[in-house]
Amino acid sequence: VEGPHALIGAELAKRYGEPPEVVHSIEAHHEDVVPSTVYAVLTIVADSISGSRPGARGDTLEAYVKRLQTLEHLCDSFKGVAKAYAIQAGREVRVMVQPERVTDLEAIALAREIKKKVESSIEFPGQIKITVIRETRTIEYAR
Repeated sequence: VEGPHALIGAELAKRYGEPPEVVHSIEAHHEDVVPSTVYAVLTIVADSISGSRPGARGDTLEAYVKRLQTLEHLCDSFKGVAKAYAIQAGREVRVMVQPERVTDLEAIALAREIKKKVESSIEFPGQIKITVIRETRTIEYAR
């Protein structure tokens, strides 16, 4: 049995006669399949809430906090990074960059570099979504 657990679970549910809306909710709960029902969306939300609790994945609180801090520090170590935030129980990291030091093209490359570093430095189940955010704000006052 290979593949994402959501798809494997959906196949088992289908094999044992679960209704199509249950099968779809299972297969879509990690968005391996686009959610097309309210039940699928509710399943995604419930899974996210459940998985984000410290210890929900069998970790102690200390191990959980250490894993998040390790992920954030790894991302913070790159040139041009202002701050990194691990969210979704460490399944996602948002990396804020300094727009005056990182161009749009460099932000794309940075996401790939961070991905490679995370893959080679941190042991984790599943996947970690890496989002690099480059924001510029301009304010003018008319008088």
